[in-house]
Amino acid sequence: MNMNTSTDMVMNLHEKVYVALNNEMQEDEGRLTLNWVINKWGGHHPISIIILFINSSSSFEFVDTPFGKLPASSVSDDKIKILRKCEQEKIDKLLSKYIAFCGKVKTEVHNIKKHDEPIQKTVVDLIIERKITKLVMGMTLMRSSSSSGRSKNAINGSFYVHRTKPDFCELFILCRGKLVMLKEENDEGYMEDEEGVIVGKIKQKASFKGWLGKMLSHGQVKSPTCPSSRCSSADSDSPISRNNSNNQWELYKQDIEEYFQELGSNSEENGSCTMKNNTSEQIMFADCIQGPGDRIEALRKEIQAAKEMIESNKNAAKAEVDRQAKASWAICLCKHQAEQLQTHIAEEISTQADLTKDIDNTQEQIHEILDDVHESKDRLSSLVELQSELSSKLQASSVAKRGTETKLENAANARTELVREIEELRKQRDVFQLRIDFCKEKDAIGLATRMTDPVSCSYREFSADEIRSATDNFSTYRKLTCGQDWTSVYKGRINRLSVAVKMLNSNVNMCQEIFQAKVNLLANIRHPQVTAFIGFCSELKCLVFEYMHNGCLRDIIFSRAKARALQWHQRIHIAVQVSSTLRFLHLAEPSPIVCSELNPSTIFLDRNFVAKVHSFGLTPRCDEFTVLANVGAFGDLLLQLVTGRNWAQLDHEAMMIGKEAILEALDENAGDWPLDLVEEVVELATKCRSINSEPSVGVIMSSVSEELNELKKKADGLIKRRECHIGSEDGSISSGEEGRHVPSNFLCPILQVVMENPHIAADGYSYELEFIEGWLQMGRDTSPVTNQKLKHKHIVPNNNLRFLIQDWRKLINLLENMDSSSYGFNK
Repeated sequence: MNMNTSTDMVMNLHEKVYVALNNEMQEDEGRLTLNWVINKWGGHHPISIIILFINSSSSFEFVDTPFGKLPASSVSDDKIKILRKCEQEKIDKLLSKYIAFCGKVKTEVHNIKKHDEPIQKTVVDLIIERKITKLVMGMTLMRSSSSSGRSKNAINGSFYVHRTKPDFCELFILCRGKLVMLKEENDEGYMEDEEGVIVGKIKQKASFKGWLGKMLSHGQVKSPTCPSSRCSSADSDSPISRNNSNNQWELYKQDIEEYFQELGSNSEENGSCTMKNNTSEQIMFADCIQGPGDRIEALRKEIQAAKEMIESNKNAAKAEVDRQAKASWAICLCKHQAEQLQTHIAEEISTQADLTKDIDNTQEQIHEILDDVHESKDRLSSLVELQSELSSKLQASSVAKRGTETKLENAANARTELVREIEELRKQRDVFQLRIDFCKEKDAIGLATRMTDPVSCSYREFSADEIRSATDNFSTYRKLTCGQDWTSVYKGRINRLSVAVKMLNSNVNMCQEIFQAKVNLLANIRHPQVTAFIGFCSELKCLVFEYMHNGCLRDIIFSRAKARALQWHQRIHIAVQVSSTLRFLHLAEPSPIVCSELNPSTIFLDRNFVAKVHSFGLTPRCDEFTVLANVGAFGDLLLQLVTGRNWAQLDHEAMMIGKEAILEALDENAGDWPLDLVEEVVELATKCRSINSEPSVGVIMSSVSEELNELKKKADGLIKRRECHIGSEDGSISSGEEGRHVPSNFLCPILQVVMENPHIAADGYSYELEFIEGWLQMGRDTSPVTNQKLKHKHIVPNNNLRFLIQDWRKLINLLENMDSSSYGFNK
């Protein structure tokens, strides 16, 4: 039972002092023992006291009653339980008092139950088992429960513990709270206190004790008897018999010692008896010379003395029988112990031989280790030489490092000087900016006056030579696609404008009326999200459209290349643009127009990823179901934008999978889709695919377009919060310009790229030359920004802005070089 509240970690940090107490000691005796321990060690360094509380066997054989101690067998089991409980409560209360007496000293209690073994043997076993280094006990601990011989047992027990304890244990024995020393001289052992006063003494036979001391080092015992059958040589050979014999020797060696002391005292008594007999003979001899009356009296006394001698001889005979029995018992036990010693000696000889072999093997290993040591020394000398070589190289590296640091310092100084020069250039630029503005505006006004040739505002008919010249005579490298009927397309350039020439295959016969009807239809359709029809050639049966730099939508969303992937917000913009186009076409007058094949192959993207429906596939509506099919095809397009799946496989899969499965099949190349927006797009696509009839077909796409515009606003808000920027694939802003602030007047208001050749239009805005020329050549007469009608279609080079952009680019490149130098210096 552990009654200490301290943790094991704290106990391990303190020195442990063990104190042995038992339940038969007086409380004052226990307090005196604990007080001596605290006074000796408590003030010098932290200690922890471990109380070994030994419960003697008498407490289990007897119980305390109001009539005194009675055998446990004479009391009922219920009463025994009650009495045992009361006794345990007394013990717990006593232990609590001991712990409280120790105060702040860390205290721990271990309950030890002793049954058959002598208490001195229990104490020695505890020392060995727990490896006790400091043990304090009182002499009263060794007293037996019986009143007779208690002092003698206490002294004998103390000497037993003193002689048999291991060397690592330091033993302190107290008598009434004072330390006593155990000493042995000649045939006597005595105990004296610190003042030299002898408090106890024991007489022992020197010859037997010396022999006994050699015998006591063997055996650990518990057998209470020594039967004669155990004396046989056959039994002594077995390990069990050997252990029992050793146990019997350990248990009875104290009785054997007392027996030899008794033999000594009997020899003295026999001598005194002989002297008495001699004296009686002398008295009888003296009585022979006295009178008859005296002789009768003397004879009576002699008879009485003879009777007493007879009685005494009877008692002596009985004692002699007992002595002979004890002698036989001691001889038997000693004989077995001698046999065990002989066996032990043989084992020691065998062990010594094994140790000799082990020593020889160890010596061989030592020789091998010495060889390894010599070899290691040789290697160490090689390493020392290598270390010397490395040290010289390190010194050379240090010299080179110092030279490099000097160069870096010079580079840093040069960078500082360069920054200063840049500041000077900026100041000069600001000084000259007003002059440049004045001069460039003056040149622009003069150039505008000289430019009087208007650009055609409508489509035109091209000659065969113009078409051949634009396509390098239909060179193979100019060919974009080929197929049936109108699927042979070439890239060309007319008046510095990139165009797409769609040819009618030579094996297809088409009359001029049908061809002219197609031209008239395309000429009447004008919308920002419809590819512009530029002209035609009747001789070659070809149509000329504006060139879309990023190709068709199919090649991007169905491609697994991440470099050309469209982000999710770009896909929502494309959906809004296509829905706006369909709304415009379905509301056309006098009759709606539909896209005969609405899919990613008929939707093209310009250099800014603006989606445009190819005008070639537009036809007047035949019936209402054609328009509804157009709406369903737009639903398919929405699902294709979300999932990136091939349109040829989507129709069957989309009918089988649910919304949750579509959300799991999102196109990873589009980035992190906002799930709430994706769910709304999927619901809108499902709505478009499930429409069967509608009173007004124009209302359908109007509603769809409005919902998509709301989604676009949400997407733009998310992008703005995430500070994401939509960039073009052709890299109009160079990598060096990314991450730098670009002045807004350097960007084309429509393309949103840094302009290479800015030109001023009649609306006062500066545009990229290629864009504004294409805008005006397509017959448009409104401002691309304000949508107001232009006063004229003349464009003037904005040289002032172009020079500023060039200076800005030079400054960006200069700063990049400085950053690279700074990175190398820091590195």
